[in-house]
Amino acid sequence: MFPGGKKGMKDLMKQAQKMQQDLAKAQEELANLVVEGSSGGGMVKVKMNGRNQILSMKIDPEVVDSEDIEMLEDLIIAAVNEAQEKISDQSEDEMSKFTGGIKIPGLY
Repeated sequence: MFPGGKKGMKDLMKQAQKMQQDLAKAQEELANLVVEGSSGGGMVKVKMNGRNQILSMKIDPEVVDSEDIEMLEDLIIAAVNEAQEKISDQSEDEMSKFTGGIKIPGLY
């Protein structure tokens, strides 16, 4: 038998439902999160949402050099990677509130 009988089981179910609702809300907030990654001292800036979708990109004209496309490509990659890392860090921080710091595969 469950400690506390039926009332204890109902209370536990209510807590689980609330936790599930809170988790869904946190995931939605994270999906709507917007972060900015930059590289080259701010010469390349990328805004990305919590779904890892690029929302905008700004490239300073000074960094555009037709003789050195590779540098521009590297700056774009660095800015995108920084934005993705910020999303990942914020997602882990938010989800750890629900897991007590335990990493659960597939949760975030």
